[in-house]
Amino acid sequence: MKPARASWLGRTGYRQAWDLQAEMVSAMREGDEPDTLLLLEHPHVFTMGKAASADHVLWDERERELREVEVIWSDRGGEATYHGPGQLVGYPILDLARLGLTIPAYIEMLERSLIEYLRELGIPSQPGETGLTGVWSEGKKVAAIGIKLNRSVVSHGFALNLTTDLAYFDGIIPCGHADKQATSVLALSGRIVDTRAAAAAYARHFARVFEVELEWVAPERLQAVERLG
Repeated sequence: MKPARASWLGRTGYRQAWDLQAEMVSAMREGDEPDTLLLLEHPHVFTMGKAASADHVLWDERERELREVEVIWSDRGGEATYHGPGQLVGYPILDLARLGLTIPAYIEMLERSLIEYLRELGIPSQPGETGLTGVWSEGKKVAAIGIKLNRSVVSHGFALNLTTDLAYFDGIIPCGHADKQATSVLALSGRIVDTRAAAAAYARHFARVFEVELEWVAPERLQAVERLG
């Protein structure tokens, strides 16, 4: 079992988490940062990946202000998605070369870790059909995946809807598919799952699938933690 770290960041702004990831990726490329799983929850935000376009945002500025949701153009892959309260976000910062993984293998393992956690909750799910990323249940997306590769170091990751207010997905064309809908653990099972409790439970599945031994560390022990203030 390879050593790795996990850290619960709590409610963290998207830009702050993005800056933290960037600095951790730089440190990892220089060889002085261990593989790390960041787990957190974001305030309301629409994030736009490299394949997104402005018309993927359906709410005008006034509506977004009323809903307290900002729009951020990100460097991850994919198109538009929503992050917000009641959603578990995971950002694995991993050196794929060190772990001996290809990008397709990494995405498959990330999907499998989420599927196994959902199975623990009694929810059957599966990867998307050809051309569809993420994890799906009953024909709807319950977890989105979008990553960035910097040489062999991967960042960004997944967003799993727990008790997410699904109405916010009406403000975008999620992942470029107007005909596809989002769902959540609450909608699928009626279960209310606390985000922090979900982080601890999910981490066990991540560790098993990726064959790492996770050490939980406080955010204060992470690089660039001043950005979380």
